[in-house]
Amino acid sequence: MGLTIKDILNYEIMKNAKIITGKSIANERSVQWISVIEMPVENFVRKNEVVLTTAIGCNNDVETLKSFVQDVIDSEASALMFAMGRYIYDIPREVIELAEKHNFTLIELPWEVRFANIIEEVMKEINDIQHKERKKSEKVQQELLKLILKETDLKHISKFIQRHIGCSIIITDRSGTIQEKGCHSQEFIKKWKNCVLQGILPLKKEESMITRDPMFQKFQMIEIEEQTVLQLPVLQVLGDAQGFIFVMLPPHASVDSYLTQYRVNVLEHSATTIALWLSRKNAIEETKISLRSDFVQELAKGEFVSCDQANSRAKLLGYNIKHPYVCIVGFPENLEELFRKRKRDYDSYDHWLESMIHYIEEEIYYAAQSLKREVMMTYQGDQLLIYLEIQCKNENATNFLDLVERRLKNLLPEVVISWGIGNFREGFTGFAESYQHANVALNIGRRKKGTGHRMMYEHTRVDRVLLNLAQNHEMKEVIMSTIEPLVEYDEQRNMDLIGTFSAYNQYHGNVSQTARSLNLHRQSLLYRLRKIESLTGLSLVDPDDLFLLDLSIKTWKMGVSEELTQQR
Repeated sequence: MGLTIKDILNYEIMKNAKIITGKSIANERSVQWISVIEMPVENFVRKNEVVLTTAIGCNNDVETLKSFVQDVIDSEASALMFAMGRYIYDIPREVIELAEKHNFTLIELPWEVRFANIIEEVMKEINDIQHKERKKSEKVQQELLKLILKETDLKHISKFIQRHIGCSIIITDRSGTIQEKGCHSQEFIKKWKNCVLQGILPLKKEESMITRDPMFQKFQMIEIEEQTVLQLPVLQVLGDAQGFIFVMLPPHASVDSYLTQYRVNVLEHSATTIALWLSRKNAIEETKISLRSDFVQELAKGEFVSCDQANSRAKLLGYNIKHPYVCIVGFPENLEELFRKRKRDYDSYDHWLESMIHYIEEEIYYAAQSLKREVMMTYQGDQLLIYLEIQCKNENATNFLDLVERRLKNLLPEVVISWGIGNFREGFTGFAESYQHANVALNIGRRKKGTGHRMMYEHTRVDRVLLNLAQNHEMKEVIMSTIEPLVEYDEQRNMDLIGTFSAYNQYHGNVSQTARSLNLHRQSLLYRLRKIESLTGLSLVDPDDLFLLDLSIKTWKMGVSEELTQQR
């Protein structure tokens, strides 16, 4: 534990000192510094400091003395020693009761004992203890640097640190993602991910500082399900954290008793070592991720000039594009909305988004591994671009996405993702075609089904016909002239004539079924149908007019709607 009040009381120079309060805890009170203080205390006293005083500023006033003692107690000092016989002769009962109430140590010193002699003795022992602990921690530092030079993996570095600090640790990147899972269970990792996604971890710089003591100011304390966790940043050159060490304190251990000078030194050396390890890993990973991301993008855009060039790049990155792949495009719909809904403030949306995408990608990789499939993936332009290996050309990605969505629902239940699924195309140019098909399926699915659904390209044949019609100038004019009166009326009266017609057509002109489906009175439905006829000049009993109106509405929904809105 280091130097204590009891150790100081055993000095020869302290043989005539008298402990007034806190005798039972003298062996527990750690001493890290000693100083002479008179009024006012303000912020001149730090935690675990022994304070020497003559009480000269109290002028024999009990209330002033009580205030002075209270300030020392609030500073979390270890003890207060009074020089008796000149400015104070007896410690008042009120002051003793105050000290007993706070379980604080008061000590009386004879006036003849010089403060300088006490300070010299205490500082000599503190320096000796610190020197021994520094030598011990420097040895640990040297061992840690050897591990880095040997390119030891993070698992062994983590075990080495844990052995020297006596409890388990978790090492994360700057977003809170665990870098070495070690012996932690899947249940624990899931809880940790939830804490990260909820913004509980990691803490920001100004939150939950342990103490004003400079020795501990780098540490922050978090309580997670009755588990006390200490957070220590792993800093970059510019001062921003590139990662964190989380120390899982043993049960019933207090921060004060656990954070000895030796452990603090070991953890600070560990933070430096892990900073070096993360810097090297990040440089490698960022290069690898960038190269793989660029490769997937180039495949999707069809930028390779030959099959040999594509195969050569794929082989360098650990991919085999000779296997059949199908493209899937995912679009997270509500990430910005979820970010705004959070109750706590965070550094930035980009920082939070990085964590979210990381966990989504992690679940995608896990699903692919579970199905024993290779996957190539990147996140660009708000889209997840995935190439999934398939076993046969006619296989779709349904089982894969089922597994992904089950896992995401468990981890990120509020996240909504829309999916577009392409189909297999032959040759290295087929990657670009499959991507284009997946994009078409995604866009059609979002327009037709809304957000959070999946659409396969092979199920979009009718929709693609409508999209092509919508791009024809003459057809566009016919659609707009047919649909515009209904759009204007719906905007002005909020009556949804377009939805009314779609339901009427779906039930093959059956008024009773249509009224029930729309929860309308029969007469109200008939009024709407007559209004549709009068606005469009079409008859709902004429098959040709019905076909034109149905085609116009479906085509408008697929592509012309946005253009019509912009024109108006």
